[in-house]
Amino acid sequence: MKIISWNVNGLRAVLKKGFLEWVEEEDPDVLLLQEVKAHEADLPDELKDVPGYYVRFHSAQKKGYSSVAIYTRYEPDEWIDGIGVEEFDREGRVISARFGDVLVSSAYFPNSQGAGVRIDYRLGFGAALLEFLDGHRKKGRHIVLGGDFNVSHEEIDLARPKANVKNAGFLPEEREWLSGFLERGYVDSWRRLHPEEAGRYSWWSFRSGARSRNVGWRLDYLCVDEGLWPSVRRADILDQVMGSDHCPVLLEIKNPK
Repeated sequence: MKIISWNVNGLRAVLKKGFLEWVEEEDPDVLLLQEVKAHEADLPDELKDVPGYYVRFHSAQKKGYSSVAIYTRYEPDEWIDGIGVEEFDREGRVISARFGDVLVSSAYFPNSQGAGVRIDYRLGFGAALLEFLDGHRKKGRHIVLGGDFNVSHEEIDLARPKANVKNAGFLPEEREWLSGFLERGYVDSWRRLHPEEAGRYSWWSFRSGARSRNVGWRLDYLCVDEGLWPSVRRADILDQVMGSDHCPVLLEIKNPK
């Protein structure tokens, strides 16, 4: 199963930049999207009726904000919108598809914003999401969690760590949450396969030519539970794919079907 996660920073915007052609060429089995920034009713039909894919959106109540989606070649046994907590679900931050005993989730973590003004909300979301995922693990299910985590875990994961220790995305509380998440039996698939590799990022500011200079952050992850880890075949960062300030990330696992 080839799974790709991508924060598209506006699905209608990336449509104009060759999104559907990229999907056809890359041919993912499951595509997880974040920052769709639209209600399903406001999207053109070509984004809702993609040949060969089942498609589902979970949108924020506020128009043009947040919102996530899943495109999948396999019909899920179950769709799950949100995580069952209204204060987070109304922002359209998580959607999941269950294939047998494997739950695949697309998540868009809150940005803690300047001076960490939204850090409590972000950490609350992280706690609620972890409870949601652990609940499925208790039912005997494996987890694939993909999305924009809005945090770089370690200094190796961003170009300028010393300059960003007080900035959103590299705050100690955010990094500690991710450490705790991994300690609970989840795996950062790309980093485990590439433990020493630096200079590989998934987000670059639009300012100052950051992408051309590769002054970036690794904010996007595809994580699995430890029990599913032996099925992982490959993890990659598709940093040559343009169209958003983020690039896609990829995970290949042994087909669970």
